[in-house]
Amino acid sequence: MKKLLAPLRVFAGVMLVAAAAAYGPAALSTHAQTVRALPSPAAPGSGQSNLSVGPDGRVYLSWIERLEGKRFALRFARREGAGWSAPRTIAEGSNWFVNWADFPSLAALPDGSLAAHWLARSGAGTYAYDVNISRSQDGGKTWGPAVVPHRDGTQTEHGFVSMFPAGGALGAVWLDGRETKPPEPGGGEHHGHGQMTLRYATLGPGGKLASEARLDARVCECCQTSAAVTSEGVVVVYRDRSHEEMRDISIVRLLRGGLWSEPRTIHVDGWRIDGCPVNGPSVAASGRRVAVAWFTMAGGGPHVRLAFSKDAGATFSPPSEVGDADPIGRTDVLVLADGSALVCWLEKTTGGAELRARRVRPDGTRDPSITVAPSNATRSSGFPQMARTKNTIIFSWTAPDGVRTAEMPAPRR
Repeated sequence: MKKLLAPLRVFAGVMLVAAAAAYGPAALSTHAQTVRALPSPAAPGSGQSNLSVGPDGRVYLSWIERLEGKRFALRFARREGAGWSAPRTIAEGSNWFVNWADFPSLAALPDGSLAAHWLARSGAGTYAYDVNISRSQDGGKTWGPAVVPHRDGTQTEHGFVSMFPAGGALGAVWLDGRETKPPEPGGGEHHGHGQMTLRYATLGPGGKLASEARLDARVCECCQTSAAVTSEGVVVVYRDRSHEEMRDISIVRLLRGGLWSEPRTIHVDGWRIDGCPVNGPSVAASGRRVAVAWFTMAGGGPHVRLAFSKDAGATFSPPSEVGDADPIGRTDVLVLADGSALVCWLEKTTGGAELRARRVRPDGTRDPSITVAPSNATRSSGFPQMARTKNTIIFSWTAPDGVRTAEMPAPRR
C-alpha cells in the first residue's frame, strides 16, 4: 500500500530574507506576458492557499496560518483595487487535520453567500478526520456553525473536497473512507482494507443535508478532486483506481434531473501504480467547453496532459502534452476567453523546481511556457493555484516564508 502522507510542515516566519526573496515571481516577459509580484495578505509561515472566483468576478484567496498553542486559523482575503483586502478569519481550531496536499477552500455562491471547508479530527487515529463546512451570509464578516456533510460517523478519512453551487444549495464532493477498515497493527498500511469512495451531498442555507450519493465505489486514496460548472451542469474529475491498479483520470457529470452519470475515463493513460501519487487533476469550464489537466507517469516518464471537451464533458479530444522536460505535476487549469486553456504546474529543474504556465489551444498548439516563480520539488511547496478575472491571471503558491501571490495579463490571441 502507499506511503503515509506527512502532515503539513508550516514554515516559521523567521526564514531568511534571502531565501524568501529567491522564491518571488520571476518578473520576466514572454510574448508580452509579464508576471509581477502581488503582495500577499497571508502571514509568514502560512500555507495551503486556494483561489476561487465568485459569480461577480471577484477573486478570493484562502489559506491556513499557525497560531500559538498548536492552533490553526483559516483566513481569506478578496482581491480589491491593486491588491488584497484585509484578511478575515473564517474559523480557528486546535483539533484540525492540516496536510500539505489536502487544503481548505472557499466558494462564493450565486445567492451572495460564501462557503468554506476545512478538516477536523474525529478520533485519536492519525487519519481519522471529518470535513467541516461553514457558511457566511454577510460577505465573510461572520460565519455559521460548521456542518459535517457526511453522516457515517466512522473515524476514517474524509477530505479532498470540491464545492460548487447546486441549484439553490451548496454541492460538495469528497473522498470518503467509511468503507475502509483500520490498518492491522504492524501492517505498515495507511488505509487498511476496503475502498476509498467518491461521495456527494448538498447543504441548504440552514445546513440541511440532502441528495447524498456515492459517485464511485473505488477511487485513488489521496488525490485531489476538482469540479467546474458548465452550461449543462456540474462536472467532477478525480483519479480513479481499477482493480488492476490503473490510476487514470475519470469524470462524473451532474445531469438534468439531479442524477449523476456513471464514471468515465477521460483518457486511457494506463498508469499502473501500487500507491497513490498524491497528484490529482484539475478542471475548468466556460459554457460547454471543458478543459482537464493532469499528471501521469504512464510509459515510464512524467507527463502533464490536457484534454478539451466541446460538449460539457460528455466526450474529450485526445490529450496534448503540456509539461516541459521533467514535470512534477500539481496542475491547475483555466479556460480563457478565446477557448484556449492556461495550465500551471511544477517543473523540476537543476536547482529545484519552477512554477510554470502555458497556454494550449484546442487544436493542441502551444505557446512557450512562462516561468511564474522559483519553487522546490518537496511537499512543502504544495499545490499552486490560478484564477482569472476579466483580463488578469492571478497565481498563488507556497514559498519557504509563506503564501505568495502574483499576477499577469491574460494571454490574448
